[in-house]
Amino acid sequence: MVDKDGFRANIAIIISDGLGKVLLAKRLGQNAWQFPQGGIDKGESVERALFRELYEEVGLNSGDVKIIKRCKKWLRYRIPPAMQRKNSKPLCIGQKQKWFFLQLTGSSEKIRFDTSGTPEFDDWAWVNYWYPINAVVSFKQSVYRKALHEFAEENIRLESSVRPIK
Repeated sequence: MVDKDGFRANIAIIISDGLGKVLLAKRLGQNAWQFPQGGIDKGESVERALFRELYEEVGLNSGDVKIIKRCKKWLRYRIPPAMQRKNSKPLCIGQKQKWFFLQLTGSSEKIRFDTSGTPEFDDWAWVNYWYPINAVVSFKQSVYRKALHEFAEENIRLESSVRPIK
């Protein structure tokens, strides 16, 4: 769904291990890393899109995660003109995303990429919370920074609730 301004509605997913690390996935056949994300289908709720994309992209079900927080407003990024699909109608100039911060409650052994006919990823890693900002393609760095800042307190809370107090 592309809105009147040319932005495609999308969800983006940050999955925490509860210990301060987040899941970063490697795009199939590329040396490009990102958080799972995907479009919201017409008539689909944001939360339904979240769980559909979670399963399609990394093989996890709603029972494998806990929603810790959802961003308050749409976060946007523009796609560089050279990467825009000029033949698509309406023209998509970027993404507007609802971001979710999740905690993995099931086993990381459930993470897999073969749940859809067209996998987007071929590897993943737990990385330090702030690492993805500089690991993603440059035109997404600003939106990653905004999302990670919005969820930073929840990340600290999760991490401190799991670690023993000294």
